[in-house]
Amino acid sequence: MNARIAVLPGDGVGPDVIAEGLKTLRVVGEVYGHNFETVEQPIGGAAIDASGSPLPGPTLAACRKADAVLLGAIGGPKWSDPGVSVRPEQGLLDLRQKLGLYANLRPVRLSPALLDASPLRSECIEGTDLLVVRELTGGLYFGDRREAGNDGKAFDTMEYTETEIVRIAQVAFRLAGERRGRVASIDKANVLATSRLWRRTVTSVAAEYPDVRLEHVLVDAAAMRLLRRASDFDVLLTANLFGDILSDEASMLAGSLGMLPSASLGEGTLGVYEPVHGSAPDIAGQGIANPIATILSAAMLLRHSLALHDEATAIERAVDRVLAAGARTADLAGPSKPTVGTAEMGDRIARAIAGDGRSGGRT
Repeated sequence: MNARIAVLPGDGVGPDVIAEGLKTLRVVGEVYGHNFETVEQPIGGAAIDASGSPLPGPTLAACRKADAVLLGAIGGPKWSDPGVSVRPEQGLLDLRQKLGLYANLRPVRLSPALLDASPLRSECIEGTDLLVVRELTGGLYFGDRREAGNDGKAFDTMEYTETEIVRIAQVAFRLAGERRGRVASIDKANVLATSRLWRRTVTSVAAEYPDVRLEHVLVDAAAMRLLRRASDFDVLLTANLFGDILSDEASMLAGSLGMLPSASLGEGTLGVYEPVHGSAPDIAGQGIANPIATILSAAMLLRHSLALHDEATAIERAVDRVLAAGARTADLAGPSKPTVGTAEMGDRIARAIAGDGRSGGRT
């Protein structure tokens, strides 16, 4: 296969972890006979510094021409002045909107080797394998807003249409049908009008998927259940804000935010793939960031945009084997425990993929 991938390293540790994601893709290409052409462009704070825009025209054009987009991270203290009109995060929000990416997939699977890495008791997290399906282009982040003026008043508006809810619900039910057949729809229907619309609409969509079981869970109850018995969940269907918060909470189940990949998808096969973690400017360039979330995002890219399922599985299997062998970046290791750096973790995973390919995929 020949495929073009737009690469957006971004800010902070973005370039550090993107280098390891690309290393992984290169090895996959060599082992499985694919050619991945990459085109690098700026986004976020780096793009503001270069052009004044967090999403320059050439960056958007490169993404539209690509088969998939691999993104690092954006933002940092340099661009965090709340008084400025242009912020790095606007680049990512604009990219999602202009590419029509309304479905954000955030898988949370606990690698068996990391059972002791979570601050939670093993009986609470063992068997965790869930998928957060987050609506990405509506809700509180995109509604009407007003910054505080002299009157000391500000507001943000949460809006949803039935059409927006139907399309994200269909994604969640379809994916649940490929997994364990359960959808937990997360809302705050006891308080919010948008959540009552959400609940009615999701219930209607559920009738189209008789083999998938639906339950409605209030967001506060869902937050508690994630920490008490996460294995109860299969697919969590959420509005934009709730999905953002719950998926970050779920990072504690996997051992670290550095373990969580994501995919942002629309109607076609083009998607943006990125780690859930932020830019972590305090450790940028030090070679200690965990690249696994980016490497697993590359696996999602292969699976969802390029339909290379075996190759995606090979990456995921390699990550598990490297972790089982004891390799840990600083975020995963306990105090005074030996660690490996960003590039070394990437090297070990790349070698595991190559070894898997030579053995014909046997473990």
